[in-house]
Amino acid sequence: MKDKRILYVSSEVIPYLPETEISSMSFEAPRMINNQGGQIRIFMPRFGNINERRHQLHEVIRLSGMNLVINDLDMPLIIKVASVPKERMQVYFIDNEDYFKRKATFTDEDGNLFEDNDERAIFFAKGVIETVKKLNWSPDIIHVHGWLASLLPLYLRNYYGNEPLFSNSKIVTSIYNKGFDDMLDTEMQKKVLFDGLEDDVVEHLENPTYSNIMKTAIDNSDALIKGSEEIPEELENYLKEKDMPVLEYKSKEEFAQAYQDFYLTEVLNEKE
Repeated sequence: MKDKRILYVSSEVIPYLPETEISSMSFEAPRMINNQGGQIRIFMPRFGNINERRHQLHEVIRLSGMNLVINDLDMPLIIKVASVPKERMQVYFIDNEDYFKRKATFTDEDGNLFEDNDERAIFFAKGVIETVKKLNWSPDIIHVHGWLASLLPLYLRNYYGNEPLFSNSKIVTSIYNKGFDDMLDTEMQKKVLFDGLEDDVVEHLENPTYSNIMKTAIDNSDALIKGSEEIPEELENYLKEKDMPVLEYKSKEEFAQAYQDFYLTEVLNEKE
């Protein structure tokens, strides 16, 4: 993996949020690539329950200050960065006062999904891509973890489809069992269509359930990884219909070599 560039985009990463399958693998995978001599960038949302002082987050002025249009509203993009303790890794945080200041991640204190989670996902996807453009950093692989990050493949392939920086980038999406019940805002499809995307690429978002949002990510990916031992049956069946590389679930103890082989031979098509 030496000198390969991999962009990790995740809804959660340890040590900034509690340990889950997603936050753990979003840390372990880039650490493994970093130790192999690869180049990595990690992006996640700057949720309000992340302790900025303890984790020493600071704003990157040269990357901040852009406005992103979300459903016809200008939303300021703020970029913060922190270094992972004891690792030579930096994490970039996508922030916005309206979307990410509240002291919670996806749900309120009663366990109800935030009404603007769809807009937060759109903002996060656009914010990551715009920031990577500013960094002028062209990734070989973009690896997506978690449903809040899962609109990135859709936007990269369609809204930013002609962006030369990403013309050779391959997208890998990890599918986890950790989703949500119910669905996101029923206007979600309309908000994405506002960005000029074609109807057929957002058809799943008419009913924005967890499975349908992940199907949209799958449709716009080059390869897939099962991040959980068991994933929803609906997604399991959907993967079987797809003619693309799928890596079966690997535990934290056994993933390292499997991910490397998968990245090189199945995603980048570099034959041994």
